[in-house]
Amino acid sequence: MTTPEPKLKTGRSVKDIFGKLFFNQLLIPLVALLFLVILNLFADPSFFKITLEKSSTGFYILSGNLISIIDNGSELAILAIGMTLVTAASGGQDISVGSAIAIAGSIVLRVIKGLSPSISGGELALYLIFAFVLCVIVSALFGAFNGALVAFFKIQPMVATLILFTAGRSIAAWINNNENISINDDRFKYFGNFLPGIPVPTPVFISAICMIVIAVVLKFTNLRLYSQAVGINSSSSRLNGINPKMIKLLTFIILGVCVAVCGFIKVSRTASITYAVIANNIEMDAILAVALGGNNLGGGKFNMTASIIGAYVIQFLTTTLFKFKVSSTAISAYKAVVVIFLIILSAPVVRRGLSNLKNKYIASRSQVKKEGV
Repeated sequence: MTTPEPKLKTGRSVKDIFGKLFFNQLLIPLVALLFLVILNLFADPSFFKITLEKSSTGFYILSGNLISIIDNGSELAILAIGMTLVTAASGGQDISVGSAIAIAGSIVLRVIKGLSPSISGGELALYLIFAFVLCVIVSALFGAFNGALVAFFKIQPMVATLILFTAGRSIAAWINNNENISINDDRFKYFGNFLPGIPVPTPVFISAICMIVIAVVLKFTNLRLYSQAVGINSSSSRLNGINPKMIKLLTFIILGVCVAVCGFIKVSRTASITYAVIANNIEMDAILAVALGGNNLGGGKFNMTASIIGAYVIQFLTTTLFKFKVSSTAISAYKAVVVIFLIILSAPVVRRGLSNLKNKYIASRSQVKKEGV
């Protein structure tokens, strides 16, 4: 006679709960986040301290490592949204996003600086809207260029985006005649720093808006279904009335829009641009965020929430490494170790093993329930 398993008030056994948690896609980013929290908690509990300080502008703002993580992780989270869709539909990644951000930021500065060096509040608002719209259009066109190479010419995504990765920063410098343009109006910095009287960084609100928009799009359109279908089997999706080329093209355009938002935030932080440094290596962080979210880098099913959490975990890791006084040149090496680990996890042989393990677990649970009956 077998001993009955302990059950919760809901009637579900503890083994059922832990089994579902183990196979949940959110497990990897949440475990990584928990590990970083525990590590910092033991190393330095003050890491989690949040204070209200007076800024140079005279307003009180929130300060601390956690605020820095959600602030600096905002661009990465926005970028992870587009990168997740591209990965799901095309089975590859866009490595040109850092260079594309440089182009987007350069366009914004060119418009603001070129239209008028000294503008009033109302005029600044109009110029900012115009600069942002133009930035979105150009970034979407570059995204469409990458998408066309992948969708219509069937070039592997990393190879297709290598073109813009190589030439992008030169294009950004060419837009402003290789000049280090800066904006002296402090109001321009609001979008990358703090709005007057609001203690929370503005990029946090911008990233939240982007998350809400993509959640609504995925909820009320077929973008999720079509992207996954194309990524799993392009030929089968075509037979079911889906146009794989247009879906791939659309995901690259969406990534281009995400790039435009990130570029706008980046240049607003400093009101200037350094073409060779801006958004440096952010493409690796974006890809790592998607992988850390448990998404298959070969395309197919995805979990947008997991990717966004993964983005903040990457920023948490970066901040932790800086806290431990790891040099900026060595940080990429630490991240590379994480990349290797995640690539191994996403390898077909490992995924098949985990899938078989899951199927065996489900079969054993069904057998136990039958015997119980």
